[in-house]
Amino acid sequence: MSAFVPGIELSRAFYAEVVGPLLAPYPHSAALIGPGSEVLEFDTERSADHDWGPRVLVFAAPELVAEVEEKVAAALPAVFGGYPTVFEQRGELRSGVTVAEAGSWLRGRLGFDPGRAVTLLDWLSAPWQSLAEVTCGEVFHDGLGELGRARQALRWYPDDVWRYVLACQWRRVAQEESFAGRCAEVGDEVGSAVVGGRLARELMRLALLQRRRYPPYAKWLGSAVNRLSGAAELGEALGRAMAARTWPEREEGLCAAYERAAALHNRLALTDPLDAKARPYFDRPFQVIGGERFAEALLASITDPRVRRLPLAGCVDQLCDNADLLLRPAAARALTSAALGGSCGW
Repeated sequence: MSAFVPGIELSRAFYAEVVGPLLAPYPHSAALIGPGSEVLEFDTERSADHDWGPRVLVFAAPELVAEVEEKVAAALPAVFGGYPTVFEQRGELRSGVTVAEAGSWLRGRLGFDPGRAVTLLDWLSAPWQSLAEVTCGEVFHDGLGELGRARQALRWYPDDVWRYVLACQWRRVAQEESFAGRCAEVGDEVGSAVVGGRLARELMRLALLQRRRYPPYAKWLGSAVNRLSGAAELGEALGRAMAARTWPEREEGLCAAYERAAALHNRLALTDPLDAKARPYFDRPFQVIGGERFAEALLASITDPRVRRLPLAGCVDQLCDNADLLLRPAAARALTSAALGGSCGW
């Protein structure tokens, strides 16, 4: 086994030296996108112990998919860069080269084809992880032109949809920001810590959304936040909150994180400036940011009447965190439609 090379570098070389020359006679696109820590550039040497190796996703015209598959299977070397080109992936032996038709592959990942018009339901039912997997990674060759257009279409939410998703994320903070203090007040420090952890997760996701980044799933959420410019102070605040053994320490860390999120909200200038300081929760002795204020201001700034009519519930990741459901586009789409109302002008 060779020294570890990040998967995106390994796959880039794999395409340039092996797959690209093999497919030169065929119109095609090729990329490293889809599932895999290397697509989001979070892979380490540990990643290479399973489901990992030189990989390229090839898109071809529907009538050429079988022929291209045969061409690759017949000529692919057994090893590239010290790694096998056929490796165990989710319990099965699979070639590192997958050949598909672009529209069908994208529908399988997202539940829709972004090469066509992307609807409001498309945006809200596509999990953040799936959107990140399609828009991150790297395109090695786009001879068909479809892949670049699809990735560009999904680069980030339309402005009003972004405001709506941000509003719903602030709403998630508002729903529980007083609970950690209330738990501690009745002697439930474990409950307070659990609520504090939930709030930290929502603030991390909010920080990514504010910076136009699709939040990845739990394993890579902290890593994604740590890569944000100016995230050190937020990380320190949340670290203090998570390490706290008592409510006053936990509250101090959470409030520092709230104020960082509120200050960034004001810098984005999506609404008129709001007071970014923590304040008491009504007449109770708990400090909060008043997340509802930010949610209401963002909702008031939305101009699209379809988006304004949506209930303040959010996209599929804000409705559900069941991985089995989020990995099934049809189920994610059905849940989103049912929760937000099928008559919303999808």
